[in-house]
Amino acid sequence: MTVTKKGRIEGIQKDGYRVYFGIPYAKPPVGSLRWKAPQETEAWEDVLCAKSFPSRSMQMGEKPGDEFYGKEFRDEPAYVTQPSEDSLYLNIWTPAESGEEKLPVAFWIHGGAFLGGCGHEKEFDGEAYCRRGVILVTVNYRLGIWGFLAHPWLSAENPRHISGNYGILDQIAALRWVYENISAFGGDPENITIFGQSAGAMSVQTLVSSPLTGNMIKRAIMQSGGGYANGLNRDDFTLQVQESYGQIFSELAGVANLEEMRSLPAERVMELFGPFMEKVFPLSRGLFLAPNIDGYVLCGGYDALADQGKIKDIPYLLGSTKDDILVTPELKAKGEYSALYKGCIAFALKREKTGTAPSYVYYFKRDLPGDDAGAFHSSELWYTFGTLKRAWRPFTGYDDALSEEMLACWTNFMKTGSPEGEGVAGWRPCTEADPYVKQFPGDELN
Repeated sequence: MTVTKKGRIEGIQKDGYRVYFGIPYAKPPVGSLRWKAPQETEAWEDVLCAKSFPSRSMQMGEKPGDEFYGKEFRDEPAYVTQPSEDSLYLNIWTPAESGEEKLPVAFWIHGGAFLGGCGHEKEFDGEAYCRRGVILVTVNYRLGIWGFLAHPWLSAENPRHISGNYGILDQIAALRWVYENISAFGGDPENITIFGQSAGAMSVQTLVSSPLTGNMIKRAIMQSGGGYANGLNRDDFTLQVQESYGQIFSELAGVANLEEMRSLPAERVMELFGPFMEKVFPLSRGLFLAPNIDGYVLCGGYDALADQGKIKDIPYLLGSTKDDILVTPELKAKGEYSALYKGCIAFALKREKTGTAPSYVYYFKRDLPGDDAGAFHSSELWYTFGTLKRAWRPFTGYDDALSEEMLACWTNFMKTGSPEGEGVAGWRPCTEADPYVKQFPGDELN
């Protein structure tokens, strides 16, 4: 039994660790709370049974196994829970036997283009972290239209005259819940590493760039999504641009005011997503429902804030994969790297000029066995979570060794701010004098 500031929680005892699934960190954002900042959850009197996965956030429907990522990550129905607007929950894996241990905490933000995914996908699990003395937390946050829709009507009702960014505010609320309650699970609130991949990495970059996260973040890891001038970060993704997209949505919905828009059934909102995307995607040059520069959550673009030294001066670890997004056949034929790869190095060099903490850069190049997809976007997740046995792929002992090395690097970083330590040597910070990039696999596994 674990006692938090909101009430008692009962989880699942495993071999050497405990798991808690579906802990609410905010009120359900339904009804009048749709398209509003997350509200603090009420305390509960009875013991909260945290033994089953929560609902996923609302997202486009998908039949397990019907396309590449479906086969890769969503082929087991047990992990693919039903989507719901009531989805603001987090999961905790902890090896601590008491609340006095003060273990490092890893706070994971899933990817999915800000449109899909959840914190309990089959490739995510905390057992490997627990066995290395690290607590893992994974979170759900609002996605797509529910998480990032801005609109003049929504801005008008807000005291700060802003809208959108609800998914990021959810992440901040979850981070605050962890900061205030993780000691009950044996964690150290002053030693939280946030990490994420793809849209999760962009979320991490948002959180380290936002004044709202205060001193809650000790370290950060960005996998295939963070960086500087990386082809993804845009300084023109303003509130005004997002509001113009929101107006397209309300026109498609045929609603005359905010009350009518909030009253739309969730199923109708989902029906409108396809036509909405068809109209907005050509205007957006990529992600069209994503964090916007509103002067509150974000006071500038990622690159501009990095230029100004206005992101957190903490250790960073970031990188990309060989066949990642933005890697084209033309680049590969020329033997050139993508903007995403170069953006990770550029971020480290920018940090060297504007901060004091080190940055570590990696490059994942293992061609996954089983098909010709190579080191595709998200391929490193099996390794960084130690969940190779859950995959359909014919992994070998070579892959087990690579996963062990990457897990050692990630958890060392979470403990000390450096990937070096137990089982790891030779990974140097990336600097202008020595722009070092750690290769996975490296020579020691080749």
